[in-house]
Amino acid sequence: MCLILLAYECHPAYRLILAANRDEFFARPTAPAAFWDTDPHVLAGRDLQEGGTWLGMTRGGRFAALTNYRDPSSYRQERPSRGRLVSDFLRGNMPTAAYLDMLRSKGDDYNGFNLIFGTTEGFCYFSNRVNLPSGITPRIHGLSNRLLDTPWPKVSRGKEALARLIASGSAIVDDDLFVILADRTLAPDHQLPDTGVGIERERLLSPLFIISPAYGTRSSTIILIDRNNRVTFTERTFNGGVETPRTATFRFRIASRSPHS
Repeated sequence: MCLILLAYECHPAYRLILAANRDEFFARPTAPAAFWDTDPHVLAGRDLQEGGTWLGMTRGGRFAALTNYRDPSSYRQERPSRGRLVSDFLRGNMPTAAYLDMLRSKGDDYNGFNLIFGTTEGFCYFSNRVNLPSGITPRIHGLSNRLLDTPWPKVSRGKEALARLIASGSAIVDDDLFVILADRTLAPDHQLPDTGVGIERERLLSPLFIISPAYGTRSSTIILIDRNNRVTFTERTFNGGVETPRTATFRFRIASRSPHS
């Protein structure tokens, strides 16, 4: 993932409203969101190159989503795939606190990452760039390729749009959230971060929805969890071409008792 917007305990009808974009090279093989044949309780897309994923949920209410921390000077090719951190949490039954302890002890084995994970009982944020875990508090949050709520232009713009939607009092529908994620507005140069990739690439990466010939937004995902633990999970996939995007929606109620909860 390269952008995660979430409203936690901010709406009378929903415990969680999440809207996220995954940006990736179009050549990287990817499977769209589905319940996995190997782990039928896991709903997620799949990185077919490394086997992990960037975002997913389980029928038992486990959730995890990851963004890379952009720092090309520290990147090492030989380190393990960060997407396995998401899939390992979803596939297993390790409590959130125990998984956090594992991240504290082994997080430095990976290239820079941010991970939001947990269950409907509560979500946690961890980055191996600061090693200061924190709970996700009841408000609107945004995460891109720095730390949680770092005010990059795309993060601030997305959080403001989500706040306006919630404040409007209108029913929350997928299309309104997809409109937010589809924002292709370039940030002005004076607002761009300096992450070591050069001004041209900073400019390219500055919109919520990224477009370029070889790299860009591959999928947009909406997750709604209501007060009765009913989940609506909608993914819209893109491949950088002119074909019509594919949209798939999954609905289920979080199991009250599950070996994978």
